[in-house]
Order: sequence, then C-alpha cells, then structure tokens
Amino acid sequence: MSERLDVLTNTRSARVGRVAGLSRRSARQRHRQFLVEGPQAVRELVTHAPGLVRDLYVSDSASVRERDTLARARAAGLFLHRVSAEVAAAMSADAQGILAVADTPATPGLDVLRAARLVVLLPHVADPGNAGTLIRIADAAGADAVVVCRGGVEVTSPKVVRASAGSLFHLPVVTGVSFDDAVAAAASAGLQVIGADAGAPTSVFTLGRRLARPTAWVFGNEAHGLAAGEAGRCDLLAAIPIHGHAESLNVAAAAAVCLYASAEALR
Repeated sequence: MSERLDVLTNTRSARVGRVAGLSRRSARQRHRQFLVEGPQAVRELVTHAPGLVRDLYVSDSASVRERDTLARARAAGLFLHRVSAEVAAAMSADAQGILAVADTPATPGLDVLRAARLVVLLPHVADPGNAGTLIRIADAAGADAVVVCRGGVEVTSPKVVRASAGSLFHLPVVTGVSFDDAVAAAASAGLQVIGADAGAPTSVFTLGRRLARPTAWVFGNEAHGLAAGEAGRCDLLAAIPIHGHAESLNVAAAAAVCLYASAEALR
C-alpha cells in the first residue's frame, strides 16, 4: 500500500475541494467517482469492493478506532492519506474521521436476475434515504439483487450510500433500466412479481406457500405508492394489514415485512 505519512492539514487545498465536490451529482458524473463516508460504509467498501477504492482518507483519531479497516486497506494495497480532523470534516460533514473516494462501478445488467430467488424492484424511488434503506433491508433479508429503475434516485449519491450502511457493496444494484424491462426480465427468469399495495384485498400473511416461489417484490413511490400501470404489471398485489390507528407503513417498513415473509418461506 502507498501511504502518505505527512498529514494533510490545509482545508482550502485543491484536493480537499475535489473530494468535497463529489457531493454534487455533476462532479460524480464527470469524474465517475463517488464518496463513501463514515466507519461502517468505508469498512464494507474496503472489505467487499476494494477494487473500487481510489483514495482513503483517515484522521488520527479515526486511525485508532478503525485499525481493522486500515489493516484490510494495507493488505489490499490501497492508497491511504492521513488528514487532520479539520480536513476530514471539510471533505465531508458525515465522515466521522474516515472517508474514501471510490470509482463508480459498472452497472450490472438484468441478467443478474436469472438465478435469483428474491429481488426488489423499485419503479420510482425518489428519496435517497429510503433508497439506501431499501438496499440495506434487501441485503439483510438475503435478496439477490435490487433494481432501481430509470427515473429513480442516483445510487451513488452520498445519502443513498450512507443509508445503505455498506449494503451497496454486498449485492448487485441494477440501475438505468425501465420498469417494463425489469418486470420482463424477472418473468423470464421465472420470478413471480408481487406488488406491495396498501389497498390490495390480499394480505401478505395469507400468501402461505406461494411465497416459497422465487419472487420479485415491487415497492412503489414513497408518496404515491404503485402507479396504475405498475400495479397492472404485477402478477399479484398484497397488503400489510394495519391493526392500529396508523394510516400506513412507510415504504421501508413495508419492504422489511414483505421481504422477511418471503425470506422465511424460501428457507
């Protein structure tokens, strides 16, 4: 590993400005790079996708806490910069003393669905925090892939990366495809397509053995749910019953219920 022993202390340096600039979509697209901020996300990046890492930045205080991550980085031959706490904060307010600049990975194609048993399709997820959380939930439930369809959030935006808590580096996340193409690919791969819809007459808890079949779950827009055209492309719509006075569950909570129901049935 190449390691700079001198500490970067100038918060106004060109390097600091370039790294901080990756918070903007235009800079990420121009340089084909993105930010990975904070101990957990950086640890998962270094552990599961070290080939994406361009530079790793760590403050003195973080180097003590994150010695395991740094040991993995050294073993992988990654380039490490020592920075002051002020420089780390200038690069990212969410760094907590450690951050990385990563190359934007090649987007996997829909062929990743061919051998899948559990998939998440997101036709139009608009909130970055929700998108990252949905990727994290999919990962936790053992999903094989997530598809963020065209028109949804950019998955390398800092909020998505942070909310995914490293899960972005654990499973394929397909982007830039139409919902129709995603559904067609799922069907071709033998996946049933189930849409989560609060107004559906069928409860997810009554699906029984049907959930033991390979499934692509569709979760709609946070504010509006599934559009009519999206619901119409599903083989089945299922609801989560509300027993209390809450109007509904948010999309992440609903996804957790549905995906874990499928995960248990598939075991």
